[in-house]
Amino acid sequence: MTGAARRQQLLDVARSLFAEKGFDGTSIEEIAHRASVSKPVVYEHFGGKEGIYAVVVDRETQSLLDRMVSTLHGGHPKAMLEQAASALLGYVEDSHDGFRILVRDSPVASSTGTFSTLLNDIASQVEHILGQQFAARGYDEKLAALYAQALVGMVALTGQWWLDARKPKRDEVAAHLVNLAWNGLSNLEHKPKLRLG
Repeated sequence: MTGAARRQQLLDVARSLFAEKGFDGTSIEEIAHRASVSKPVVYEHFGGKEGIYAVVVDRETQSLLDRMVSTLHGGHPKAMLEQAASALLGYVEDSHDGFRILVRDSPVASSTGTFSTLLNDIASQVEHILGQQFAARGYDEKLAALYAQALVGMVALTGQWWLDARKPKRDEVAAHLVNLAWNGLSNLEHKPKLRLG
């Protein structure tokens, strides 16, 4: 096996174990055993468990970010919201091991950051789009950041729930998310106030 092929094999094995058992529950011994190599081979390629975990997290983060950002360009804002919700749920469905790794609290800093950092990056993209839409409709553009965080958080938390529930189907979940978000955005009050008591 070439060095590159061995490295990829180790990443695949580690990714599966980290998804199944988390960072703390996975050992270098187990990674080596499942890959049918000695522990020094894992250390040679990654320097240790933290190194292989950081590479796995970086790859998953980049994959999700690429998928999300590619949906946020052009078209009607509702269509972009539909595409973004579908993209996140598609990632959950297609890469459930990767999503499980990302949503766990990472004990190791990766070059691309944590899941929270990733969601903030996505929210920044959404904020830009919302800012333009708010300005065009006479809303305070400064509030776009708050609404972007709310929308991204809503989709991400629903994705975590759906990862285990798997019902209803992905497109139906995305349609319900977009329904709530779009209809909520369509009826925004310019100066909302709480009406307690």
